[in-house]
Amino acid sequence: MSDLENSACTGSCDSCGSDCNLDLSNPNATVTLTLDDDTEIECAILTVFPVDAQEYIALLPLDENGQNQDGEVYLYKFSRTEKGDPILANIESDDEYAKAAEAFDIVLDNARKAEAAGAPLE
Repeated sequence: MSDLENSACTGSCDSCGSDCNLDLSNPNATVTLTLDDDTEIECAILTVFPVDAQEYIALLPLDENGQNQDGEVYLYKFSRTEKGDPILANIESDDEYAKAAEAFDIVLDNARKAEAAGAPLE
């Protein structure tokens, strides 16, 4: 399991006291992803999307210049605590990952089609 914290916070969502609740409506929203080996990676939040009864989050890892050079995207299970704090969990099975990746591809394709048609992105 990985921890998720809003990039404006100085600690975990439980302790920062800012009541940020991970503002997914902000198109420039970023989070700091802390991996199991304590490596921290700044990521842009691309979207949260449902697959069956589970939500997933797509994160775009950024380099020190705020760029992503390789197009790699991280997918995690997404949920919230009773207080509304975000929780990320690893996707454990290959089948579940394949379903999440396929759903994300559809979200991405729909966003590309909407952009090409001149529709505002949500």
